[in-house]
Amino acid sequence: MCHPSWGPARIAAQHLHDLARLRRVRDRIDREYAQPLDVEALARGAHMSAGHLSRQFRLAYGESPYAYLMTRRIERAAALLRRGDLSVTEVCFAVGCSSLGTFSTRFTELVGVPPSVYRSDAARTTAGMPACVAKQVTRPVRNQEAPVTEPQLA
Repeated sequence: MCHPSWGPARIAAQHLHDLARLRRVRDRIDREYAQPLDVEALARGAHMSAGHLSRQFRLAYGESPYAYLMTRRIERAAALLRRGDLSVTEVCFAVGCSSLGTFSTRFTELVGVPPSVYRSDAARTTAGMPACVAKQVTRPVRNQEAPVTEPQLA
């Protein structure tokens, strides 16, 4: 909360300072997504309370720090699953998730299929596609769940 005697210039400077701290938090998540990160640890690193960080991060980026972290982990998991040389469990732990159930649930919400199905389908879907194109085509949906498709009757 700003002090009542602060003028517009000081309020603007404080806002820019807060945005810089939020950007550092986001950059840390991007860099350290595979490490054990939680909102409390991120908040301590930014010298903010966990609640304030969560509120400000959501205002700035449209999702909570935890949702951003999980989306980043799922993006990396999708890339590892497309490679095909790791099991779903190995991928889960490689991207920093400690619960296979939570990982599978979140992956399915963001991507639209369970990680095991994604792994088996990914090789066929992206065969011959440059990695940079495959990444864009298979990118998880942000800020919403993947659309549910109706089964096709043959």
